[in-house]
Amino acid sequence: MNRFTRKVAALAAGLGLLAGSLSAQAEGQIRIAEQFGIVYLLLNVAQEQKLIEKHAKAAGIDAKVEWVKLSGGSAVNDALLSGNIEIAGAGVGPLLTLWDRTKGKQNVKGVASLGNFPYYLVSNNPNVKSIADFTDKDRIALPAVGVSVQSRVLQFASAKLWGDKEFNRLDKISVAVPHPDAAAAIIKGGTEITAHFGNPPFQEQELAGNPNARIVLNSYQVLGGPSSATVLYATEKFRSENPKTYKAFVDALDEAAKFVTANPEKAADIYLKVSNAKLDRDLLLKIIKNPEVQFKTTPQNTYPLAEFMHRVGAIKNKPASVKDYFFDDAQNVSGN
Repeated sequence: MNRFTRKVAALAAGLGLLAGSLSAQAEGQIRIAEQFGIVYLLLNVAQEQKLIEKHAKAAGIDAKVEWVKLSGGSAVNDALLSGNIEIAGAGVGPLLTLWDRTKGKQNVKGVASLGNFPYYLVSNNPNVKSIADFTDKDRIALPAVGVSVQSRVLQFASAKLWGDKEFNRLDKISVAVPHPDAAAAIIKGGTEITAHFGNPPFQEQELAGNPNARIVLNSYQVLGGPSSATVLYATEKFRSENPKTYKAFVDALDEAAKFVTANPEKAADIYLKVSNAKLDRDLLLKIIKNPEVQFKTTPQNTYPLAEFMHRVGAIKNKPASVKDYFFDDAQNVSGN
């Protein structure tokens, strides 16, 4: 080899090593976006007990895990599409929106459920006993108007009451507000916010903190039973290019679900520690032990919302089943 050829060969070898290094470094890198509430308890347990790192190490890789706190499905979806996170935590509504938008491109799909939780639309307006009683003077707080699962369930309920053409009737009085701020407004009263479609523990805090607060709508009633309102999702690229990291995450989530189910008291302490929430522990335990709450990773009863969103034109592609918008993993095989 002449001098020039040797230099080219050396450079090529160096680039090959660098590419190998970058490829190896990709495995183990994972950034996870979560929002507010007990619905993210499985992630809190995985974080506190370093379960992702544990399962990654068993697979022969060192995991670098970063936790990102966001509010609203829109912000989470933007973070995923911009490459700022690998795992998105949000409602089924945002998942379906992004699945539809990225079909045939980034191919975003669900990874797992975070469990079944009833979501309550709570109002402190004594004149509001059902969604039919809201007027233009009311303001309904939820994480993201027209995108969040709370917003989609409210639209679904509106369609059932007023017909599909009126599905977004209450969007005009809905406002995007983080759960902690919305809960404070409902408890305090006297603000423009007269209702909040939230999640645990904020809805329970509102009911306990304001005698005028009442449940106007229960998501289980709209969806026809226990359902996985909050889920985790990712791009096909991340799943296919980081199989060990992806599996470590899924295995960690499954271990966390089993831990919470078997150890509600310890799980409550972990939530208070990781979230730094100012929450009564007895109320927290009551929520975790609520028979309507189930901590499991298999998605349940998500398809009715998917079918509704397609019917009213919120998504263009109609999924044939849950298998279209969730990855074909063991925890999703029996999903619906």
